[in-house]
Amino acid sequence: MSDNAPTPSLATNVAIALNAVIAVVDGDQPKALTVRGADRALALPYGPFDPQRHRTFEIGVREWVERQTHVSLGYVEQLYTFGDKGREAPAAALAGGDGERVVSVGYLALAPAAADVLATGALWSDWYGFFPWEDWRSGEPAMLRDRIIPGIAAWAARGRSPEMIRTRRARANLAFGLDGFNWEEERTLDRYELMYEAGLVPEAWRDREAAGLALPFGERPRGAAMGHAMISDHRRILATAIGRLRGKLKYRPILFEMVGPSFTLLQLQRTVEAIVGFNFHKQNFRRSVEKSGFVENTGETTGDAGGRPAALFRVDRKGLKDRAAAGLAIPRLRRPGE
Repeated sequence: MSDNAPTPSLATNVAIALNAVIAVVDGDQPKALTVRGADRALALPYGPFDPQRHRTFEIGVREWVERQTHVSLGYVEQLYTFGDKGREAPAAALAGGDGERVVSVGYLALAPAAADVLATGALWSDWYGFFPWEDWRSGEPAMLRDRIIPGIAAWAARGRSPEMIRTRRARANLAFGLDGFNWEEERTLDRYELMYEAGLVPEAWRDREAAGLALPFGERPRGAAMGHAMISDHRRILATAIGRLRGKLKYRPILFEMVGPSFTLLQLQRTVEAIVGFNFHKQNFRRSVEKSGFVENTGETTGDAGGRPAALFRVDRKGLKDRAAAGLAIPRLRRPGE
């Protein structure tokens, strides 16, 4: 390096925050474990990485989850690293102090049931409370046509050049299944990011105000009209986790981390429907599961009074090991009438 070359600046104000999305399906509702901060705002379990105490990030995130919720993690995988400037401010105080640049390392954990939560402020929250437009089990959510898609269209039309307008419209078509594209359930993050850029979620207004930037065009979202807001970038992290889980169902037998020791095929179907956000044809799903090699009949049935007993199944551990790189056939969702 030349003596006259500029000396690279060293980053001395970067903190690492650890975040966890713990996902379960409770009955017919997919839920994530959340905590309430001092201002009662919802958050994912999170805390700073301490290099003196935490040998690995995973050890750190497990410690923070147990400390904040009294829940121990089972299956866990690293999700993504989030470091966008301007979207971490509310978490900076916990991660290291005001003005600190926060890089968040997200983890996804799965469990077969919602563990009892004994810690004050910790609760299992329905993830469709944060993303109501993602739940199609009762048909297309009205808010998509009434508010979200018109809002996205107005944002796209405000592009500074014809090329930007085309790019924005193309992103919207792909994310929301418009203009001949299909709705793809794993594009959860793409949809949330577009809504953030368009100023359709309260976090976009909050972050721009904190950064001293011009506010988004249009009306500020009020209440939970566009889903419950979360602190910092936590709704973005949750969207990433939902999209990852939905996608992995198709190529990994990850679903079976979320079921109990025995289950009916209808219970298994309801679990998958809750995760992906739309319903399946019962017989098609049953055939897909029975051909998968992932389950085996226990020879027992449910003892439900007043109804026809249903066969009980369990996970075929050998089949799971032999087909660890396979998933379930998930039919693609089409809009009603297509």
